[in-house]
Amino acid sequence: MCERVRGAHPTEKDGSEEPTSAEPAPPTMSELEVEAVEDVRTPSVAAGTAEYVLYGGKGGVGKTTMAAATGLASATDGTPTLVVSTDPAHSLSDTYRTDVPSRPGRVRDDVPLWGVEIDPDEAMERAGAMGLGGAGGDAEGAGAGPMGGLGDLLGGGDAGANPLGGPMPGADEAAAMQLLVEYLDDERFERVVVDTAPTGHTLRLLELPELMDSMMGRMLRFREKMGGMMDSMKGLFGGDDAAGAGTGMDGVEEVRERVSRLRDVLTDPARTDFRIVTVPEEMSVVEAKRLRERLEEFGIPVSTVVVNKVMEPLVDVVPSVPSEAFVSPNLEECEFCQRRWDVQQDALAEAQDLFRGRDVERVPLLAEEVRGPDALRVVAACLG
Repeated sequence: MCERVRGAHPTEKDGSEEPTSAEPAPPTMSELEVEAVEDVRTPSVAAGTAEYVLYGGKGGVGKTTMAAATGLASATDGTPTLVVSTDPAHSLSDTYRTDVPSRPGRVRDDVPLWGVEIDPDEAMERAGAMGLGGAGGDAEGAGAGPMGGLGDLLGGGDAGANPLGGPMPGADEAAAMQLLVEYLDDERFERVVVDTAPTGHTLRLLELPELMDSMMGRMLRFREKMGGMMDSMKGLFGGDDAAGAGTGMDGVEEVRERVSRLRDVLTDPARTDFRIVTVPEEMSVVEAKRLRERLEEFGIPVSTVVVNKVMEPLVDVVPSVPSEAFVSPNLEECEFCQRRWDVQQDALAEAQDLFRGRDVERVPLLAEEVRGPDALRVVAACLG
């Protein structure tokens, strides 16, 4: 059996039958747990922490939770902090228990914390002038937009059009990249914490510089060939297109500049801390190792690995928490808990071995979902 220690939710009733709700509210931390958390000092992240903290890993391992906890702890120190979610399946709003907008907006009034969930459709619309997706130009003319005139390079008109129909491949990653660079450069924030998309999406975003160099080179060569043919035809009929000759190249150079700036930030260990999140299961640890190897290929340093959902008492990781306050797995009498713990022990040992020389932080599996500031402070204490 699994034991529930003191701090469990009250079950006493006054004798009256409560109506059953079709969708019961998710359980929250008990009063005893909240009181225990209030006595725990959230570790400071202001000193010695990079300007940019990115959490990456496979889907479902808890990247959003870690990013939200780090962002809250950073803002609690008084550091103006922005938490960015680039994951199309957003859950930052649920984690903070408040609506997080698609443009940077204040999440808390008591601390300088902002949040943004990048909306892929809106991002592609804003990046339309890149020629990679959405409707690009503004009222002043085709090609005007945040990324310059790359839409004109592709032939003008609908800047987001793909000659084969639909958005260009990689348009969502490119749009997210554009906004990410914009937020990294935002002077309102002294720290930016990024909840990245699952591993595959993140790697595609990191591959964008090479991809765009290759893609743009091919497009330029194609445009030059087609341009020669069109110039010959225009010559026959007296056409003149000199006014817009340089617009496409301007757009290409602006895209390259932004991509290069993003790469410079991500590969600078003094400015960026990329943290891999995994869970104590063999396959998840192996995938985390692959991600670390790919990041190293890009020159992106990984200093910390977070192992989430570990079946151990919270007090083992955060000694200042009273042991009686939180529910813990009963590793003495619960056979299921014992067997899961044995599996996790093997995975934890493998993680320690694979990530030797890096900080490996453990976050215990909590009885309730991690939502709201109190639960996030518990997670932040584990990360400290």
